[in-house]
Amino acid sequence: MKGLILEATWEPKKGYEVTDWEKKTGKAVTGSSVWRNPNLAVKEKKDPEIGPSDVRIEIKACGVCGSDIHFYETDDQGYILYPGLTRFPCIIGHEFAGRVAECGKAVADLKNGDPVTVEEMIWCGYCNPCRNGFPNHCINLEELGFTVDGAFAEQIAVGAKYCWKVDKILERFGDEKGYEVAALSEPSSVAYNGMFERAGGFRPGAFVAVFGTGPIGLAAVGLAAAGGAGKIVAFEVSEARRALASKVGAEHVYDPKDTAAHEALLEHSDGEGFDFMVEAAGAPHLTIPEMEKALAINGKIVQIGRAAQKVPMYLEAFQVRRGQVFGAQGHSGHATFPNVVRLVASGRLDLSPIITARFGLDEAKQAIGRCTERCDGKIMVKP
Repeated sequence: MKGLILEATWEPKKGYEVTDWEKKTGKAVTGSSVWRNPNLAVKEKKDPEIGPSDVRIEIKACGVCGSDIHFYETDDQGYILYPGLTRFPCIIGHEFAGRVAECGKAVADLKNGDPVTVEEMIWCGYCNPCRNGFPNHCINLEELGFTVDGAFAEQIAVGAKYCWKVDKILERFGDEKGYEVAALSEPSSVAYNGMFERAGGFRPGAFVAVFGTGPIGLAAVGLAAAGGAGKIVAFEVSEARRALASKVGAEHVYDPKDTAAHEALLEHSDGEGFDFMVEAAGAPHLTIPEMEKALAINGKIVQIGRAAQKVPMYLEAFQVRRGQVFGAQGHSGHATFPNVVRLVASGRLDLSPIITARFGLDEAKQAIGRCTERCDGKIMVKP
């Protein structure tokens, strides 16, 4: 089969202390401090084999994620920008949907032909975090497209327990569009996990602000609308993405280079501030200070965007305003995936307008390159 394989050189930055665990597993905890000179190419690879509890999936659509862009882009020393868990070489890509082509002998709840989307977090189910209900923080975590082969490929083998059927989505959108929309389940679930599981959500009628309207931020806008937000305001530097934010539910969208975010939020709330704010820009050093200035009493901030940097915070603002900040990672557990699938199948969450371009598998590298221009919503690669 064909797959888009990322190769890179293991060359830890000066001052980065490689742990014994990293040496043993070949996985870097902070990829941006270890992996240098990445190279992406579509290559032939042996078809994946399945175990008794696995399924083999023919991939129909796989979205380009910001993390894929951060594999492609490098700093001035040639290191990847993605700051998280990584092991290369591997096929990248993790936001996907496809059709079950083969089931292992122990698989009972899926059959050949079933349309599915798949969790990217390959949690073990046995370590203490998993057993305590925190699968996104699994000690033995593997990640599709980060540490093991992902979905910019013709097919993939994965445990059946990570799959969720999307037949109801296909019933609403049809097969062609349905698989594309179903591939948005993963980024939508990341936003859902941060907003509703980690931060506890908001009461209907609350004012919601979203900083950054890449795919995760656009999903956050759509979820805020589905959740009954009284007002949704978004901030985004890309003109094209500002337009997409309006299409999926934002009533007011601003370029933060032209408009001070805190001033806009205070104006739209008659000086009371916003109740719920989502950081999806991955630039908390710029966004958090603006949020602090416009935080309503009992307001919440959820950090979803990834940024390997420390951020100054004026804690007095959080004390006197009863504010809270929540960190969020991943999308597994807590009925997150099935709830997102239900929202999409019902029509209450329709992110299909954010799909702005499609590429074949042989063009997958070009698709990621185009994403660096930050002018699209979601680009799909369709094997």
